[in-house]
Amino acid sequence: MKLKKYQPILEVIVIAIFAYLLHKLFFYFNINNPKFQNFHTSVEAIYGFFSICSLIILYILIKVKDKSHENVGYVFLLVTCIKMGIAYTVLSPILHSGNPNVAIQKINFFIIFAVFLAIETVVTIRILNKKH
Repeated sequence: MKLKKYQPILEVIVIAIFAYLLHKLFFYFNINNPKFQNFHTSVEAIYGFFSICSLIILYILIKVKDKSHENVGYVFLLVTCIKMGIAYTVLSPILHSGNPNVAIQKINFFIIFAVFLAIETVVTIRILNKKH
């Protein structure tokens, strides 16, 4: 029964792998396009960063749910704000790089950020809707 409590973490891992493979497939079909080459931060690094952040956030939310179910939403907002600050720090070198593909890199970063934010939000909603 204890393993079922951590099922959202396994789901996030599976969804993250699926999203990464889909993203890489997109890059595979655009391999000859110079807009999708020479990124400052690799797609793998961005997915790794957001995957780790999501796993940490979900672990924290599961622990908070065990102690105080009413505070899960507030903790989600807090850790998401912290993640956004860290994500801006990670994005900052991309913004200030002289790379001509900076617009594509920003869009790429934002799409990955939005995918993981959506995943975390859906999982948090499911955690909040579960009865004790």
